[in-house]
Amino acid sequence: MFPLYMSLDYSQAVSLGLALVLGVFFGFCLEKAGFGSSRKLVGVFYLYDMAVVKVMFTAIVTAMAGLFLVSLTGNLNLADLYIEPTNYPAAIIGGLVFGAGFVIGGYCPGTSVAAVATGKTDGLAFVAGIFAGSYAYAEFLSGFDDWLAQSAHPDQTLPVLTGVSMGWYLLLFIAFLGLAAWGMGAVERRFSRT
Repeated sequence: MFPLYMSLDYSQAVSLGLALVLGVFFGFCLEKAGFGSSRKLVGVFYLYDMAVVKVMFTAIVTAMAGLFLVSLTGNLNLADLYIEPTNYPAAIIGGLVFGAGFVIGGYCPGTSVAAVATGKTDGLAFVAGIFAGSYAYAEFLSGFDDWLAQSAHPDQTLPVLTGVSMGWYLLLFIAFLGLAAWGMGAVERRFSRT
């Protein structure tokens, strides 16, 4: 859990308990924001409700700012964080599969669990599909993992690739977030269901 393992010694039971509490809180927030509703979630694809994209952009920039600020205090060395190796073919294929599932089912994995927790049967069907797809992948595409590992590139971050510091990227992403929020508001007003 974040860099807490570096400075605090948690037992596995405490770690699992914290994960459960954080998961329930996260699910509660998703439901309160309306993200347990497939109708609200697919609104982004019809351009009349961009709330999901706004929340995701804001979360990304907030996490980026938090990591940067904690690293400035010396409490976290960004080099100690694990970064999943970059795999462009896998990202493209995964993005297409994820996007198709999102459009067809109206949920992403996290929001589908929130929907199940509130008794929505479409969320239950989506979660069942996640398990079936995961099982099928493990059973029938085992060689795919080898191909993925061979085409992966470690340490593919913007600062590493460009030599520009994370602080400049943070400022750029904050500016982009503001511009994107304004643009999404304009799109919502244009396609609003009134």
